[in-house]
Amino acid sequence: MKFIHTADIHLDSPLQRLEAYEGAPVEEIRQASRRAFENLVDLAIDEAVDFVLIAGDLFDGDWKDYNTGLYLIKQVRRLGEAHIKVFIIAGNHDAAGRMTRELPYPDNVHLFSPRKPETRLLETPKVAIHGQSFFKAAVTDNLASGYPDPVAGYFNVGLLHTSLTGREGHENYAPCTLDDLVNKGYDYWALGHVHRFEIVSRDPPVAFPGCIQGRHIRETGAKGCVLVTAREGESPKTVHRDIDVIRWERVAVDLGGAVSVDEILERFQAAVEAVLDRHDPKPVVARVEFVGETDLHVRIAADPDPIKESVRSTAMAHFGDRAWIEKVTVHTRPPAGIAADPGPLLELRALTDELTANDADLLALGQQLATLFQKLPPDYRQGDARIKADDPQQIRELVIQAHALLAQRLKREATGT
Repeated sequence: MKFIHTADIHLDSPLQRLEAYEGAPVEEIRQASRRAFENLVDLAIDEAVDFVLIAGDLFDGDWKDYNTGLYLIKQVRRLGEAHIKVFIIAGNHDAAGRMTRELPYPDNVHLFSPRKPETRLLETPKVAIHGQSFFKAAVTDNLASGYPDPVAGYFNVGLLHTSLTGREGHENYAPCTLDDLVNKGYDYWALGHVHRFEIVSRDPPVAFPGCIQGRHIRETGAKGCVLVTAREGESPKTVHRDIDVIRWERVAVDLGGAVSVDEILERFQAAVEAVLDRHDPKPVVARVEFVGETDLHVRIAADPDPIKESVRSTAMAHFGDRAWIEKVTVHTRPPAGIAADPGPLLELRALTDELTANDADLLALGQQLATLFQKLPPDYRQGDARIKADDPQQIRELVIQAHALLAQRLKREATGT
C-alpha cells in the first residue's frame, strides 16, 4: 500500500510582502501554489498511490472568485481518472471560508464532517481513515480525544489538523499531546497546520508534511509532501518528496573588512551563488542581510537605497530568473575600537551605544514612538515588515540606522560637502 500525506496547500494564497520593483516575479509567485499542487497530483499518479490525504488548509479562506474551486476540481478529477481517492479535512483557513464548504467534489473525494469524527473504510487495500474537519476557524478543543478506536484488521490512519502542544509561529489549534495520538493505537497519524516538515514520532509514525510551497520569507527551504509505503508486518516507511517550484531563503552576506561597494557586490554574488547551487534547479526568492564590521557601515546604513538597487541590478545581470531579491536589510556595524570624532559625533556614538545595550531602554523608547509608528504608511504598519514597538531588536536596528544617518549628515556639515 502506498499513499501521499500532504497539508497546508493554501491554494491561490495571496502574495505576501514582495517589494515591487522592475522584474519582480509577482505573477510567478501568485501561480506557485497551483504549480506545486500540480506536482503533487503528478507524483501521486506516477507513484500509483492508493489515496491522497490532505490534512487541512487546502484553501486560504474565501476565494477571490470561483476559478480557485474550478481549478481544484480539475486537478482532483485527474486523480479520480487514475483511480486515486482523496480524503480531506478542513483546517482553520478552510473553516473561515464560506465557498470552501459549498464546493461540490467529485466522487473520488471525501471531505470529513465538522460535526464529529468519522471513519471511512477502504477494502482494497484494507484501510480505515479517521478524521474530523474544523467547524470554525479557531478550534481549541482536543479533537483527537474523540477519535474512534482503531478498526481491527485494517491499517488505521488518523487525519488531524493540530499544532500538538504548540509550534512556534502557529496558533495552538486542536491541541493534544503526542501520547494522545500514540495511545490511540493507529498505524499512522497524518497531521497538518505546521508549515515545516517534521517527523514527530516513528513508532507509530506521526508526521507534519509541511506546506507544499513557501509563500513568504518565514517559509524558507524545500517544501513538499510525505510519501508513505506500508507493508504487512512492517512499520510504515516515510519519504519527504520536494514538490515546490520556488524557494525562499535568507542570505547573510558578511561585509567584515569590506572597503568598497564593488567588494560588497562581489561578496553578495558569491553568497547567492552558493544558495542557488544548493537549491538548483529551483529559482530562489532571497532576503539579503548584510552583517559584519565594516568602514562602510555609516554610508550604507544611513542611505541603504543605492546599495539595494545595486544588489538587485547585480542579481538580474548575473542570475536572471534564477534569483529574485525580496528585500535587503543592513545589520552592519562600525569596526570595534575605532573612536568617533570628538564633539557631537562622539556624544552621538556614546548615546547610541548606551541605548542599544539595554533591552529595557529600547522597549521604553518603542513605547514612546508607538503613536508615531501608527502614522507611518501602511507598508510599515502591516504584515511582515511592520514596525513593532515591543520588539527590542527591531528598535535597536532603527536606532543604529538613525545613528548612521545623523553621523553622516554631521560629517557633511562639518566638511561642507
